[in-house]
Amino acid sequence: MSAPLLEPELLKAFVAVADSRSFTRAATQLNRTQSAVSMQIKRLEERLGVELFNRTKANVDLSAAGEGLLGYARRILTLNDEAVGKLWERKIEGVVRLGVMDDYGTLIVPPVLASFAACYPLVHVEMEIGLTSSMPSRLGTAYDLVIAMHPEGSGEGEFLRREQAAWATGAFHPVEQQNPLPLALYPQGCLFRKWAIEALDAAKRPWRLAFISQSLAAVESVAAQGLAVTVVKAGTFPPKLRPLSERDGMPRLPAADICLHRTTNLSQAGALLANHLRTTISNHLDEISVRRATRDAIPIAFN
Repeated sequence: MSAPLLEPELLKAFVAVADSRSFTRAATQLNRTQSAVSMQIKRLEERLGVELFNRTKANVDLSAAGEGLLGYARRILTLNDEAVGKLWERKIEGVVRLGVMDDYGTLIVPPVLASFAACYPLVHVEMEIGLTSSMPSRLGTAYDLVIAMHPEGSGEGEFLRREQAAWATGAFHPVEQQNPLPLALYPQGCLFRKWAIEALDAAKRPWRLAFISQSLAAVESVAAQGLAVTVVKAGTFPPKLRPLSERDGMPRLPAADICLHRTTNLSQAGALLANHLRTTISNHLDEISVRRATRDAIPIAFN
């Protein structure tokens, strides 16, 4: 004999009566007649073969069987709402414009977007990578969402994670011993460029700009050839580079906060992507970061 099926509409009526302890109030809550609610409870009791309420002229109380069913009924209705909600979300359409810094746009965000696309196939994401210092001010005109970098503790945007700025150069070139120190950096407006110059000036370490580019790959390649020292994030440290620390005569650099910015009046599609980015990058960065075997061969230590 198969178990009886518990229809959500019957369970909804049961929970309404159980919560209000009244068929009249339950009917008002459900926008039905009292007789219709009574019939639904009767059908549910017949289907289960038990009485769910102890009815008197003054009270409607749960029976022992009703108390046992109530928790399951709430869980079934919650799961029903979640299932329907997820299916409806898959039908959401829209275009979301996302701005993000180069290394995150290359290494971190693409797998996040892949998992998002699997859940929301009708939402199209247009991503632009580059210097993010000016991107938040263009929210609403050029971008719907921006993942930007700020000084530690600045409090701007929604905090995602903290990244330590780190000096780096080619694995087999002692370029850090040169005087003045050659630098491969990004254009003005880059927080890491500002920090690098300020730290070297404070340490009275002579330096020169050997290479400037908005391309992360170009800057890293120049550094990898032993032509200059650059600054990268510890969380996305390139495997072809070698970390430099105070033991190598390099001044310590600050940490940065990676934050999410949203435009006002964000669309439903944009809100879904924002929540997915926040949850995934905050909680699972190690899982979605590049797992490079060569990185294990070059131990990274920061003092």
